[in-house]
Amino acid sequence: MDGAKKFLFVSTEGLIGDLAWQVKKEGHFVRYFIKEAAEKDVCNGFVDKSVDWKADADWADVVVFNDLGFGREAEELRKQGKPVVGGSAYCDRLEDDREFGQDELRSAGVNVLPHWDFSDFDSAIKFIKENPGRYVLKPSGKAQNEKELLIAGEEEDGKDMLEILEHYKKNWAQKIKSFQLQRFVSGVEVAVGAFFNGNEFITPININFEHKRLFSGEIGPATGEMGTAMYWAPPNALFEATLDKMREKLAASGYVGYVDINCIANSRGIHPLEFTSRFGYPHISIAMEGVSSQWGGFLHGIAVGGKPELKTSKGFQVGIVVAVPPFPFHDLRTFKRFSEDAVIMFKRPPAAGVHLCDTKLVDGDWRVAGESGYALVVTGSGPTMEDARKQAYSRVQNIVLPNMFYRTDIG
Repeated sequence: MDGAKKFLFVSTEGLIGDLAWQVKKEGHFVRYFIKEAAEKDVCNGFVDKSVDWKADADWADVVVFNDLGFGREAEELRKQGKPVVGGSAYCDRLEDDREFGQDELRSAGVNVLPHWDFSDFDSAIKFIKENPGRYVLKPSGKAQNEKELLIAGEEEDGKDMLEILEHYKKNWAQKIKSFQLQRFVSGVEVAVGAFFNGNEFITPININFEHKRLFSGEIGPATGEMGTAMYWAPPNALFEATLDKMREKLAASGYVGYVDINCIANSRGIHPLEFTSRFGYPHISIAMEGVSSQWGGFLHGIAVGGKPELKTSKGFQVGIVVAVPPFPFHDLRTFKRFSEDAVIMFKRPPAAGVHLCDTKLVDGDWRVAGESGYALVVTGSGPTMEDARKQAYSRVQNIVLPNMFYRTDIG
């Protein structure tokens, strides 16, 4: 790619700012739109903002969508000849509609776990009474973003899941309109992902291990992700048994961007669980730790259907979410009391391996922005997982932020 390009990043909650900032630092022009009013100050001072992304789309050489819900708009821009990363109606549905995602995997020849979809709790309760077993309850639609609502049963006869369903029926029926019961299977939770250029995958692929619970030891409420360990690799058996089989379907949809399938792997096989058909968080910041390619050139390359080289480091990468109250919950009163405008300081410059989340730059100071408390992602890398862990946690020790917390066992 010759010369600086103009990139427009479009976000719902302001989670793609770290990548936008990186592209700006590479010498490109960047504008960043955030839809949610409460998050609009995220990345202020780091990148220029857009107040109307549709008006700025003509200005941009590349439009980058970072979340679900923009699939139709992305397709329309592609029809107009605009290079776009992220978004297609098909890929939105892959992630948003669990039943559809599992059906598409099955039709592509991927083995999937037995699962049953419900739109009311009484039917699910009746099903478990008639089919005792251990299940995982997974909300569908918008409710799946409430990670604390996803829960796995512990008892082999399903009695604890019956109690959970009765509780959800009483307290969550208005929020959870549809959900899935999936047969529980034990094993290692591992995800495989790769960038897609509209026709084929760009290698190397990414293998990653998420740590989803709030506290060390994988206990406490689900947060979405408190940290991740990963490595880049050539296509392997995990990729070929899952993501690679979706190539033709992704190409038919016109999707361009990153796509990931989370799986359970054990001695009996690989069992895909769910799609992430967008950038993941904090995944993209941790991936940046292991990528030496220029991101602006790479994003432009896949947006125009090319095969840009993705240069990656050997070894491993580890990323840790550094948060402040009220994360992972929404509580504006708590945020204002403990975290609003808190200054993020560093014991020694430079702040290597520190990535923006809900962060802004005010009079030279990094400050907490937004309302969620999802403050920073801190990364490290090394030839072994332990080396990557040590570097990441040494970088965390360089941060001074009141009331900050993080897990100590990532990787």
